[in-house]
Order: sequence, then C-alpha cells, then structure tokens
Amino acid sequence: MVFENVSKTLNKVSKIMKLNEVEMKTILTFKRIKKEKLEVEGETYDAWRIVHNDSLGPGKGGIRFHPNVSEDEVKSLAFWMSMKNSLAGLPYGGAKGGVKIDPKILVREDLEKVSRAYIRAFHEVFGEDTDVPAPDVNTTPEIMGWMLDEYEKIKGKHAPAMITGKPLSLGGCKFRETSTSKGGYIIFKELLEKEGKSEITIAVQGFGNAGYNFAQMAYDDGFKIIAVSDSKGGIYSPDGLNITEVKKVKNESRTVTAYNAEKITNEQLLELDVDVLVLAALENQVTKENVEKIKASYILELANGPVSADADEVLFEKGVRVIPDILTNSGGVIGSYFEWVQGKTGHIFEDTYLEERLEKIMRNNFKKVYELHKEKNVSMRTAAYILAIQRILDAERARGNI
Repeated sequence: MVFENVSKTLNKVSKIMKLNEVEMKTILTFKRIKKEKLEVEGETYDAWRIVHNDSLGPGKGGIRFHPNVSEDEVKSLAFWMSMKNSLAGLPYGGAKGGVKIDPKILVREDLEKVSRAYIRAFHEVFGEDTDVPAPDVNTTPEIMGWMLDEYEKIKGKHAPAMITGKPLSLGGCKFRETSTSKGGYIIFKELLEKEGKSEITIAVQGFGNAGYNFAQMAYDDGFKIIAVSDSKGGIYSPDGLNITEVKKVKNESRTVTAYNAEKITNEQLLELDVDVLVLAALENQVTKENVEKIKASYILELANGPVSADADEVLFEKGVRVIPDILTNSGGVIGSYFEWVQGKTGHIFEDTYLEERLEKIMRNNFKKVYELHKEKNVSMRTAAYILAIQRILDAERARGNI
C-alpha cells in the first residue's frame, strides 16, 4: 500500500520533531476525499479528487489517468503535494486526482468525453481559490484545455486560474512544460557542487516529459548518460547514449528500446553501477526487495514516491544519498504557480524572469534541506519533511486550529 510509505516516514519524522497527538492528527487528517463514478460510452470508471490540507492555500495537484489508480495512491499523492507545496514556500495546500482508466486504449474522442465527465463530477470542488488541478501521469495540456472548457461552460464565465498546465492559447505558460525537469536539474547541479563531483555517470528510469528533459539537459552539458528506459524496457551503453538521437527513435517507434544499444530491463537499470540514478517513472521502484542491489551513490527522485520507506532507511544506512521527490520535482508545481498567478492577475511574465525565479527558489530550498540534513544527521527526505510539516503546523496554529 502506497500510503504505508507516508505513515512510516511521518512516524519517523514525528519522533524527531516531537510532535504531540493533536499535531499528528492534524497532519494525518484529510480535508476532503471525494469519489465518483464516471459513465462514458457504456463504461464506468472510478474517479477521485482528494485534498489533504489547505491551511496554506487552495489545494494544488495533478489529475492522473492510469489503470492502477486507487484511493490509497491518490491520498498518498495528495499528502506529498502538501509537503511539496509547503517546502517550496508556495501559497497552496496539497491535492490530487485520478481516474482508474487506461488512456492508451481510448480513441481521442472518448478521452475527451472522460475528461469532461471528470469535471462534471467534481466541478463543485474546483476553483482558483479552492482546488486547482494540473496534468499528471497520462494527462496533457490538451486534456487540461478540455477540462477548462467544460468548467467554464458549467460556471458560465472564464476561469483561467482554475487549472494549470493548459495549452498556451488558453492561458498556459510555456515555462510550465519543462519546469519539473528544470527544477530537478537545478537540484542536481547544486548537489554536485556541494559534494564536489563533476565527472559522473547517470542512469534515467522513465523517458517521459520529466525524464527525457532532464536527460537532454544533462547530455547537453556534457554528462554521460549510460542508460535510459521507458515502460517497454531500457537501453545501455557504457560509453554514453546520444540522448538527442534516442529521443528521435522514441518519437518514431514510441519506445527507447528501438535505439541501437544493449537492451536491458527496468529492473536491470535500477541496479547499474552509476553515480546518479534518476527515478522519473512511477512509485515504489526501489523497495526492500531490490534495495540491496542498488549501486548508485545518489538517487534523484523526479517521480513521486519511487523509493519506499523501508528502502529509504536501508539506503541512508548504506550512505546512499536520496534527494527526495518533494524537493527534486517541485519545479513542476512552481511552474504551475507562475501560470496560476498569470491567470489570476492577467499579467504575463517574461521567460527569463521565470527562469530566475525558479532557480532562486530551488537553490534556496536545496540549501535549507541540505543544511538541516547535515546538522541533524538525518536523511535529506527527513530534513525536507521537517521543514514542510513545520510550515503547515505554523499555519494551522495561526488559524487557531491547534
């Protein structure tokens, strides 16, 4: 169960923070758990929208379409969004949504019908000052555009700030498309600087938006990426892969495995002897079952929850530094924040300004987490959670709720 990871991590952090019973209950209580059934073309799909905590601001988090979506998973992701938004210093609570569906077997027309049905089911809880969705696994700017259109038709007014990750023509922010990977790459460079590293090898699990863009930036800067993978498998070259060419092959064949290199499985990629392992796929990729086989010195979590709580403890004991998801991939929600502000104010920011803002926020957050991790001799994940939870509790206390 994915939420077990949340509970285990929180229990460990609570002991260090010396949280009392009321504070623990506050952090573990969900503001809203809403489930609906979507009826589309004779099929029924389970769907959720969950808000964990909104003491810092409206709920914020993506909507995913995936056959393995469950309430347990969506709850965990909503909790992680609370932590991520708090750590980043954003005026947001944490939320997440999902539909239990395989979008890859749907034609475009049916995908649009599912997207619109989702908004019809949940429009009452959405709004720029209540809960703001965004893209996630298997959802795109096009889907966000359909959702915005359906919402505006229901409400009878324009509401560009009620959703982020939209097409540019509907008030989207081009910067948002690559902000997750850009933020992760900033963290990666900060890490190398702190650790005094330069000549390193990298393996990237996941070649979607975040994984590919991270790999491309690293490749362009001269780093050696020796392996990448997608859902169909991976490729390996000890001399380094040409990421630009790998992307071309992926675009043509829909998988990186068509590239001319040694074929490996996702499991084999995780166990490669590399300096940095970038996890940009799904949850629970490194668990107690395979953690002893991990040889990387550093793990960068671009995906949400790719390292289980049990594995995290083992890695810390082994001296493997895990840069946690709530820090590493927060560039995505920071990009969404920029788009949300534009939608609320009508002010369009220059890309150079957004680049500078993202870099400043990511570097400051890394510095806080890294210093606390060193000061208290705890994992970087534990340090990040301490900072995030403290900000939420401060807000709850200021509201008189605790």
